[in-house]
Amino acid sequence: MIKILVIDDEEAILELVKRGLEKEGFAVDTLTSAKKVDVSKLRQYNLLILDVMMPDIDGFTFCKKIRDIFNAPILFLTAKTLEDEVLYGLGIGGDDYITKPFRIKELRARVKAHLRRESRENHDYLFSEDGNIKFDLSAKKLLVYEKEIPLTHSEYKICELLIQNRGHVFSREQIYERVFGFYGESADNTIVVHVKNIRVKLSEAGVNPIQTVWGIGYKWE
Repeated sequence: MIKILVIDDEEAILELVKRGLEKEGFAVDTLTSAKKVDVSKLRQYNLLILDVMMPDIDGFTFCKKIRDIFNAPILFLTAKTLEDEVLYGLGIGGDDYITKPFRIKELRARVKAHLRRESRENHDYLFSEDGNIKFDLSAKKLLVYEKEIPLTHSEYKICELLIQNRGHVFSREQIYERVFGFYGESADNTIVVHVKNIRVKLSEAGVNPIQTVWGIGYKWE
């Protein structure tokens, strides 16, 4: 399900946006201040709607703070209409600008347009549910808390397979065929060794996402 976070210090705006977007089938969380955001959980959201004028941390400041770690659209809500303000907001990483007061139909249309564009783009990164584990799909690297984990080629391919199918249980034979191919030269019990080595490396980095389902195989939890 598409998850959206809305941050605005006006309760009425939050209620309007939440009801309007939930009618489209989106899961919507709301906060009245950017100070309440758990940054470690930001990556679970597919889109952020951010008010510009807030008393604690303004939207522009918060956008600059999280833009490097939040790889999804950011839409600003604001009463400001000056061109310089609009250009500044887009220049620091915002993707769109919606001026208050707005029609909920317009907001829904903008949100859906950005989500459609995101679904068409080929993302270079894949994140775990909590955002602490990141896969650089282009460079074939796995990072935990932004630190690269030294995996072998086969270990990386096993991890990528599991996270791309998170929650799905793979048997050793299935992992072997997907990673090494049907005519691979190793026995499928090498998967046990690979998973053991992966777990040691990830455990040393403070995470343990690969779970054993006894009698069946492994899954990324």
